[in-house]
Amino acid sequence: MKILLLLLTLTLSLFASGDAAAAHADLTTSWVGIVSFAIFIIGYYFIATEERYEVNKAKPALFTGTFIFMLIGIYYTIHGLDVNPLHDEMERLILEIAEIYFFLFVAMTYIETLIERNVFDVLKYKLVSRGYTYKKLFWLTGLLAFFISPVADNLTTALILSTVLFTIDKTNKAFLVPGAINIVVAANAGGAWSPFGDITTLMAWTAGKGHFIDFLALFPASVLGWALTGFLLVKVVPQGQPHFDANDKREELLPGAKMVIFLGILTITIAVLGHQFFHYPAMWGMMFGLALLKLYAVRLKNVSG
Repeated sequence: MKILLLLLTLTLSLFASGDAAAAHADLTTSWVGIVSFAIFIIGYYFIATEERYEVNKAKPALFTGTFIFMLIGIYYTIHGLDVNPLHDEMERLILEIAEIYFFLFVAMTYIETLIERNVFDVLKYKLVSRGYTYKKLFWLTGLLAFFISPVADNLTTALILSTVLFTIDKTNKAFLVPGAINIVVAANAGGAWSPFGDITTLMAWTAGKGHFIDFLALFPASVLGWALTGFLLVKVVPQGQPHFDANDKREELLPGAKMVIFLGILTITIAVLGHQFFHYPAMWGMMFGLALLKLYAVRLKNVSG
């Protein structure tokens, strides 16, 4: 879904005056430019009203992004313009999308592997079994969201920890509502100070708009933004603690879980160092990390039988 929205957003870059295509033909005030902009607005309307029309936002995003380029191609053909700038722009767009796609593909593969290895179930069990109060769970889940999202991206983090929150006490809405809001705010705030935390920061970093260290400068503002929101929300979190049955099944990490965590950290490190010092695409280091994960999976399968 993020990749399709990226396609839709980057499509409009063709009309920017600084791009190669615009240097040959300024389409901003032409009929194709106006029509494309109108299609873009309509497409984003259906994306924003996904629940109202019950149409997955991927469908209008994919249609809008591809249809605009088809219209531009028709315009170039009708007016006998040189199609090479358009071709170059489309190849550049495909390359940008591919870099983001492979980066997120590896990140999500690691997240799914951690889920399969029971890492997040163990996290949930530890949070509940230690007898924390609702207020302490509120701050702990927010803190986890804030520091997981810089690696796992804000959307994935919010979904995972919201699920954890729901399983802690699915009947207490007075705890669930502010707790879920806190997780979403913390995940977005945490994602702002990392190149991997959000699709926007990832696009900026892979495009060379800033170094890895530049994003860390946003850390104080991110902490302040989440902490202030959390301070206001915690006032409505109820007293007491969720029920915990000592007879509940104890969750344990499955074999290889700790190694997968280590490989995930190593993969992020390789991607960052490779991009900063060797100047190759960040997704190259991520794909290398995926290769390490697959090789370890083979070994784990052979050992476990």
